[in-house]
Amino acid sequence: MRAGDSAAPSPFFALGAKAGGFFVGLVCSPWPEQALRANIHAQISLALNRIYTEWYPSKGYSFNITNSTSYDQYYVQGREVFEVMQRITDDIFNTYVRRQGNIDPYYTEYCDGKQVTCKGMKQWGTVSLAEQGKNALQILQYYYGSDIEIVRTNRIQAIPESYPGTPLRRGSTGTAVRTLQRQLNRIAQDYPSFGTLNVDGVFGAATEEVVKKFQKQFSLTQDGVVGRSTWYKISYIYVAVKKLAELSSEGVQNDGSPIDGVYPGTSLRVGSTGAAVEQIQFWLSELAQFDDSIPAPAVDGIFGSGTEAAVRAFQAKYGLTVDGIVGRDTWNALFDQYNSIQDDINPGGGAAYPGTPLRRGDRGDDVQMAQFYLRVVATNFSSIPLITVDGIFGSGTENAVRAFQSYFGLTVDGVIGPATWNLLYEVYTDVANDLLLPNQRPGVYPGSPLRQGSTGTAVREIQYYLYLLSAYYNSIPPIAFDGIFGPATTEAVKAYQQLFGLTVDGIVGPATWNSIYARYQRLRLADGPVNKYYLVAWPGQLFQTGSTGQYVQYIQFLLQYIGFFYSQVQPPKALDGIFGTETEIGVKSFQQLFGLPQTGQVDQTTWDAMLVVYLSLAAGSPLGGTAAAALTDQYPGYVLALGSAGTATLLLQQAMNQVAARYCGDWFVPETGVFDQTTQDGVEQFQRGLDMQVTGTVDRATWDAIQALQ
Repeated sequence: MRAGDSAAPSPFFALGAKAGGFFVGLVCSPWPEQALRANIHAQISLALNRIYTEWYPSKGYSFNITNSTSYDQYYVQGREVFEVMQRITDDIFNTYVRRQGNIDPYYTEYCDGKQVTCKGMKQWGTVSLAEQGKNALQILQYYYGSDIEIVRTNRIQAIPESYPGTPLRRGSTGTAVRTLQRQLNRIAQDYPSFGTLNVDGVFGAATEEVVKKFQKQFSLTQDGVVGRSTWYKISYIYVAVKKLAELSSEGVQNDGSPIDGVYPGTSLRVGSTGAAVEQIQFWLSELAQFDDSIPAPAVDGIFGSGTEAAVRAFQAKYGLTVDGIVGRDTWNALFDQYNSIQDDINPGGGAAYPGTPLRRGDRGDDVQMAQFYLRVVATNFSSIPLITVDGIFGSGTENAVRAFQSYFGLTVDGVIGPATWNLLYEVYTDVANDLLLPNQRPGVYPGSPLRQGSTGTAVREIQYYLYLLSAYYNSIPPIAFDGIFGPATTEAVKAYQQLFGLTVDGIVGPATWNSIYARYQRLRLADGPVNKYYLVAWPGQLFQTGSTGQYVQYIQFLLQYIGFFYSQVQPPKALDGIFGTETEIGVKSFQQLFGLPQTGQVDQTTWDAMLVVYLSLAAGSPLGGTAAAALTDQYPGYVLALGSAGTATLLLQQAMNQVAARYCGDWFVPETGVFDQTTQDGVEQFQRGLDMQVTGTVDRATWDAIQALQ
């Protein structure tokens, strides 16, 4: 706050209003409690986002938040409020809104929706939604997206300042330098000319050079020293490129998979062993690279004194109970912190195939990730040797890859291509989530039916698949995968059987087992978390001969991928990040094939066109040529959701537009074959109009309902 402002409860858990706002509405008429809760959650999170991102200090101001409704919040010490508001605020003052998988408070922009409009939550609209029966979370998700969640924290403390207190310069070392290097690397994704740094906590010549480039770009004194002004300018640009203070903030998207982030169900402590221990050791070893206060434990699956010391250091750092035991809170905090770092180092997450094969001689984060997967897999399969997770693809790693490929029936070449990576990740998640017996392959029917009362690993495996499927098919209730076949599992099995036309008896026999696994495989490989589409938004600059950097490399990747399907496209041979003659020829050939001006340059139109074609090809259904002529109205066999692409999505969009034209509706969507936010919004309108559950995804019921309206 500005000096002299009345202090809100620490830190800024107070009621406020945007212009036209909240208190006026309360005076005029009583609001439903869920609408009040949604508004208070939004007000808390907006204030905390300003604090978390150091929005005002990064712009040179001496305060952390204003007391003006033109910008942030308005708080009056001692002002009378309704009893219900006081009661709700006392209950939820230490909660905030965030995107799933993120740790930062979300920028919950809001306005009254009558006198003032905005992109975020409309306060008067919350009343209507609450009267429709939506709870506070559902209201927030309506405005900010389905991957919004409400979390509670006990870390109530004074507002910190990130600046280390003294300038950083060549020769400086430590956590502040790592933070600086990490943020500069993320900024370099949008300013490729800066180059990237090795995040080692050592302020050397390379870091100094990048700092000077940053200072030149943003009109600061080019001395290579990070004083307060440079530190906060870096912080400001970092927040800007990550959009942490905007509705479109970057974050880990919910893909329906618990991946390796699901708490194993029991606490880990000294003496514990196994894959879950290796998981936390790997996270701690990664976090230790960015924080000197956390010692790096060995990734060996044995919870010894070294791991306990690392856990204690992490707990002390992040305000947890310092007991050296990894319970649910510590596990989740570790996962969140690891994801936060991975989002900057490797946008899209570590599970996605890196784009190029890994082989002997390679080094780096992708190799390290593959080695970790292999090591966890090896704990369950005796024929696969244990290896060291060091990021160096040597003979030991190659032998482990060959052993894995041999056991699982892949081509035995010691190279990690897409097929090996995807299966390796699948087996890794199965082992990490304790789904398989020793040396058991995934998806193998256990030999006898599973029913209510059954227990064991096979029950846990089928529960896991159902849990994943529930993220795509809303009619399947999410369940725990605990190895106990209880009433909830029975209901989930029945829901699946009902959805896919099987005998609805709640028993998992061979037909139901094989169907569930096949459906899981289809989703995993087509729309699921393993084979994610590698998407990079238009970076806002023209690329042409002479351009260099990671964006040029991405253009080359797109050309190579598209060229595999279209012989008319002549891609460059190397992904070297240099826009030379071969890349220019490739761009021109793409432009010619898809009817764009043949400039040989990549502007936004060409960039977006390449993404659309790439998405359609990645989904298995090229958009070019006569593909549209072969379309039918048959359900594609999988759920369409945000990020899906291809012929089925194009057909969906065409059907939606035909219905809109027939009924004079205003929900027209672009017919691109890419399931974007506009398409999702249109799907939600259809579902509301048809009195269906509003999921924004297209399952068989939604697909059939839309087709029937044509």
